[in-house]
Amino acid sequence: MHSKMRVVLGQFQTFDEEMAKFALQLGISEIQMNTPALPGEKIWTFEALKDLKERIESYGLKWTAIENVPLIFYDKVILGLPGRDEQIENYCQTIRNMGKLGIPMLGHHFSPTFVWRTTTQAPGRGGARATAFDERQLRPGDNAFREMMARKRHLLDYDVFEAVDGMTADDLFDNYRYFMDAVLPTAEKAGVMLALHPDDPPLRRFGGIQRMVTSLEDYKRAMEIGNSPAWGVNLCLGCCSEKGGRDCALEMIRYLGVRKKILSVHFRDVQGTLPCFQECFLGEGNYDPAEILYELGKVGYEGIIMEDHVLKMDYDSDYGHRARSHEIGYIQGMIQMMDFACGEK
Repeated sequence: MHSKMRVVLGQFQTFDEEMAKFALQLGISEIQMNTPALPGEKIWTFEALKDLKERIESYGLKWTAIENVPLIFYDKVILGLPGRDEQIENYCQTIRNMGKLGIPMLGHHFSPTFVWRTTTQAPGRGGARATAFDERQLRPGDNAFREMMARKRHLLDYDVFEAVDGMTADDLFDNYRYFMDAVLPTAEKAGVMLALHPDDPPLRRFGGIQRMVTSLEDYKRAMEIGNSPAWGVNLCLGCCSEKGGRDCALEMIRYLGVRKKILSVHFRDVQGTLPCFQECFLGEGNYDPAEILYELGKVGYEGIIMEDHVLKMDYDSDYGHRARSHEIGYIQGMIQMMDFACGEK
């Protein structure tokens, strides 16, 4: 079982020489950017993408994927509001521009309420600081939830509580179908894969608001909607672990992997499962990372892996260079050992 899995450097918005050297010195040749800091309020132009791609390639790196456009690019699409058709056409043009430049993957989510934690200061190993979540602190109507949403208000073109009042998961799925029916033909023609990320945390109802992708059954429903060779999943192992630990992660890999619907992997873990969990270093969470990687190999996964969220280590940068170096090296070592054990030197 020879592995073609490889680690990419991801989860950053601005590319510069420091980021390039960080990737190269870690032995990484590909990058993924999350909501890259590009000009444009509605669309990423061909020229803006081309300029950034050329800067990336000037260091011998490959731009393999983008995770997310700004939410304001498609918030009306998610919520089914007037103006969504214009946003969809702009989204399609961004896809076309990516395809012309050979950027092969665009990740997306379909949540109007972001990723949430109830603290960023939970004590982790050796005094590192971790994010954690406790559902009991976010009952419907709690001021804590409203205060957190207020801190995200600058990213939105709507009041989330007015916009989603009465909206159900079924409504979100209907809006997702409308979106996919419109953009998947463009993605197929452009040669760009669209990867769906789940809701984090994977709760059906969160702060009184329903969410769409919180379980394998939800992914099955989304897969029926995204019935295209250009559609797949950004498998977030952290979200799987938050939902149901090791068993949930393995179930997701086995179902989605054999159907070749895993396009990228976020390799992180947590301690505990809903309603309470805390992020942690690889190797001290709910699952055995080696078992998970081996299972990915068994289903024939040959795509990209990235470290995703990391703990805040003492004296680390805002990006988390120390913590990311640890997680990246951990994953690289597992891949190399798996290849060695399978006779691939």
